[in-house]
Amino acid sequence: MLKRHLLIIMSGLSIGALAVILVLMGNPGNYGVCIACMLRDISGALGLHRAAVVQYLRPEIIGMGLGAFVAAIATKEFRTTGGSSPILRFSLGFVGMIGMLVFLGCPVRTVLRLAGGDLNAGVGLIGLIVGIVIGTYFLIKGFSLGRTAKQPPSNGYVFPLLVIGLLLLALAAPAFIFISQEGPGSMHAPLLISLGAGLFIGIIAQRSRLCMAGGIRDLIFFKDFHLMYGFLAVFVAALIGNLLVGSFKLGFTGQPLAHTDGLWNFLGMLLAGFTAVLLGGCPLRQLVSASEGNTDSAITVLGIIAGAAFAHNFGLAASGNGVPLNGKFAVVIGLVFTFVIAFAVCKFKVGGDVKYEKGSGCQGSILS
Repeated sequence: MLKRHLLIIMSGLSIGALAVILVLMGNPGNYGVCIACMLRDISGALGLHRAAVVQYLRPEIIGMGLGAFVAAIATKEFRTTGGSSPILRFSLGFVGMIGMLVFLGCPVRTVLRLAGGDLNAGVGLIGLIVGIVIGTYFLIKGFSLGRTAKQPPSNGYVFPLLVIGLLLLALAAPAFIFISQEGPGSMHAPLLISLGAGLFIGIIAQRSRLCMAGGIRDLIFFKDFHLMYGFLAVFVAALIGNLLVGSFKLGFTGQPLAHTDGLWNFLGMLLAGFTAVLLGGCPLRQLVSASEGNTDSAITVLGIIAGAAFAHNFGLAASGNGVPLNGKFAVVIGLVFTFVIAFAVCKFKVGGDVKYEKGSGCQGSILS
């Protein structure tokens, strides 16, 4: 147990420290690591949306996918499974991403923003916790997207191959890949440094099963703090790092890549937390699980990418100027959709019961 706690604490400390370093090396403020934002940038680089300020093949995501894949292969934990309500997973990933882009960050960036002094992230964190509590209520009532099953090994290798394809594109930088010339997409650490940081994060996240949604879920289910130690460590390391380099700024206004609309910070992350629990993991855990051969997680990641493209193509995503009206409507519709899915699945009990184990992350804790 002590080794498990030390592993997840060291993982959190490493991610928090690397996030500060990546910002120093060129990433946007409080944006050293943000799975949602980075997948959004990749979506733009591939031309899925044309928001010119958020287009870049983020090497951190590529590194995380490859690092988790290598770690899973090395430890014989790569297993090809899936087939559990793929259309629902895609849809929940889609709407969850809209919530994160209204807030401007995933659960990891929520902690990093708070460690940088951004009090708007505190409002978002409360929304995230409320969303996770609501989702956990539905788990207790029997919500399940169904049992996973073993699939042909080739299915599990598709996602890592896609990540390798992105790596080749990032290295070759062909003309058809979009790269922002201004805005957040133009701000990035050197490719090899970003890739190396991502590789390390992918390995430690795969080994530690780091997942914030799973941590809060475990607190409710089992009164177990194990997974939460990791995110507390992320906060502590990033806070100390920001104080040391002089990038800590306490307050609501003037924060990098943030807005001060508290209601929509709250509701955006409520939607993100709600969908994360129903899906079995936050974006970081989904990315790692997809790299371990879980095709359900791969479908979820594709849903997140599609949600990013939709949000920017139809003017839903927030900016430093606030949340557009379309984004507000989209969050409300997303919440209604998620509640309907949760009630419907609980009523019809898709796939039977699901058993959870404490301290094992989200996706990895579903036993079939």
